[in-house]
Amino acid sequence: MQDIARRAGVTKAAVSFALNGRPGVSEPTRRRILAIADELGWQPSSAARALSDGRAGSFGLVVHRPVPTLGLEPFFMQLLSGIQAEIARDTTPLLLTMVEDQAAELALYRSWWARRLVDGVFVMDLRVADARVPVLTELGMPAVVIGGPQGTGGLPAVWSDETAAVVMAVTHLAALGHRRVARVSGPGRLRHTSVRTAAFELISGELGLEGRTVEADYSGEQGAAATRELLTGERRPTALIYDNDVMAVSGLTAAQGLGLAVPADVSIVAWDDSALCELVNPPLTALSRDIIAYGRRAARRLRQAAGGGPVGDVQDAAPSLTLRGSTGPAPGDVLTLRR
Repeated sequence: MQDIARRAGVTKAAVSFALNGRPGVSEPTRRRILAIADELGWQPSSAARALSDGRAGSFGLVVHRPVPTLGLEPFFMQLLSGIQAEIARDTTPLLLTMVEDQAAELALYRSWWARRLVDGVFVMDLRVADARVPVLTELGMPAVVIGGPQGTGGLPAVWSDETAAVVMAVTHLAALGHRRVARVSGPGRLRHTSVRTAAFELISGELGLEGRTVEADYSGEQGAAATRELLTGERRPTALIYDNDVMAVSGLTAAQGLGLAVPADVSIVAWDDSALCELVNPPLTALSRDIIAYGRRAARRLRQAAGGGPVGDVQDAAPSLTLRGSTGPAPGDVLTLRR
């Protein structure tokens, strides 16, 4: 501060006002001080800021998912891109950490908050009975749930209508004449999985369809295994819906490996469109939404929560169904698989 004040020909108080965005200096003086600070390589000290106003100047995201799945899943990378794009506007860093289980995640929240390392956290993959909600509420730690809005307690949520998306996909397949539709889901412990499963069962019943859900873990390996289980069992489905694009792509390969043509023998719908869905043959019909915008909305909500302002839930734009070559009319006869 003393170096900047000397170069700018102002007092240290004026430098403090300018660097902290407070009134007390004219705009030309503020710009001159900031230009000199930039020239000298000045950066704010998070430790000093935490001592002065209790703010860490950063946000946190703890992820509890298999590393190989995260590395391949476009949804997570797009969501992270959206979060980063928003918080980069005021140069807020994101502290990203991976943990083995929820107990480790809860311990990390307590540690972060006790040491004021973050001003708030993003909560992903909400569970049916999620211990994070009461712990974060007890700590008074600002948090935004990406998902919901059920089961969030008093925490604000940014969410999309899972039920409407399921209805859209199943109704599309039913209109093509499919009467046996199966779904390869994500882990059943996740709340959004349970919402999708309930919606799938409800709309299948209403439309008079024979519906079945097989649980997987979002990985390509389990997506392919679930596909083979469904397509080699009794009363083989003529259409499959996958809870993510990675499983859908692997499911397509597995179906073709069994000697089935897509969509002549079996139709496929992927959840959350991505470049993967367009690179395979045939390209996959997929539920599409702007995931980067989804992440940006979550980041804006967390910034508001960390600033002490009132923050409510916000519903993301409804997904749309992008039609491609993987869905078509239901086959007249179910073929016997080539052994």
